[in-house]
This record gives sequence, structure tokens and C-alpha cells, in this order.
Amino acid sequence: MMGETTPQSREAEAPKLKRTVVLVGMMGAGKTAVGRALATRLGVEMRDSDAEIVASSQLTIAEIFDRYGEPFFREKESAVIARLLEGEPCILSTGGGAWMSEGNRALLTKRAAVLWLEADLELLWSRVRHKTTRPLLRTSAPKATLTALLAERAPVYALAPLSVHVQPDWSIEDTAERVLAELARAGAVEGYRE
Repeated sequence: MMGETTPQSREAEAPKLKRTVVLVGMMGAGKTAVGRALATRLGVEMRDSDAEIVASSQLTIAEIFDRYGEPFFREKESAVIARLLEGEPCILSTGGGAWMSEGNRALLTKRAAVLWLEADLELLWSRVRHKTTRPLLRTSAPKATLTALLAERAPVYALAPLSVHVQPDWSIEDTAERVLAELARAGAVEGYRE
């Protein structure tokens, strides 16, 4: 029948990822949750550099920081990111500090579509204040630490070629839809219709 939608035609109409998409931004911006939603929508694998580091080291991020320090972690993070950029296009969520490395920025920008999930301090704080898994916030004044990190990192995140400013009232799906539209405008996704 004319106009009838079949599973095959829906699949043919689904947006297609042309290159790996890397989500960067502060802890609490939604990189992992939005990344999962995007991966599901696009039918591709979701990779998380922090999760890969945890799996390969058999240590939590906090344990790595405690035992070996941040420079060691950043070295491992760069190696994992380079490995994850190999293969089929996927959605890649990176840790909040990954984009701070000039080497990572050069590699990611060359090999992937990089999008900054930008979020304001109060939204970030509302999402991370009760988490115990954030080693950089293990201070006597975690909100002040987050404020300083955001001030330091925002100008570097702004170097990302693409960005979406996350609003407090957006659901994960709302944010993923806006990211998808931005990726389509940038040519990283084909077949997307708003």
C-alpha cells in the first residue's frame, strides 16, 4: 500500500552516522546519557573512554587517581581514545578532562565530529553534588572546585567545532534530538529530518 511504513522502510529512513561523534564537556553535562540515547537512535555502538579505562585496569577512576595520580590517568585516557577512534563510526563519550589535552583535541578533531555539551554551573552542580565517584570533587568545597574547573575548562571546550547548550528542563531525549540536529547540520549524520 502507498504510504504504509514497514520495518524495512523505517530502517531505510533512520539517520546514519557518517563518522564517529565525540561528546565533550564537564562532568554532569550528560555526555554518557545523551551518548546512549544517540547510539540507540542511530543504531551504533556507544563507547565511553572512562568505562574502557575502568574495564582494562580493573580499578575505578577514583582508585586510579588515588594510586597513580592524574597524569598517569590522562596518559591512559589518551591511549584509550586513540584506540576507540579505530573501526566503525560510534558515539564516544569522553571524561571531562580529555578535551583539555592539546594532543587529544588534535586527534579528535581530525578523526571525529566533536560536540561540546555545554551546561551552566547550577545544572552541573545539581547533577554531580551527590555523586561520590568524581575524584576531582573530593575537596572541602566541591561546588567551589566545580566552579573553578568550569571557569578553567569552558574556554577550551569552546574550541570544539560543534556545541549544544543544555537547558535544565530538557530531558535526555530532548538533548539527544538537539545534538542530532546539530550533527546533521554539520554533515556528520545523513538522512535526519527535524
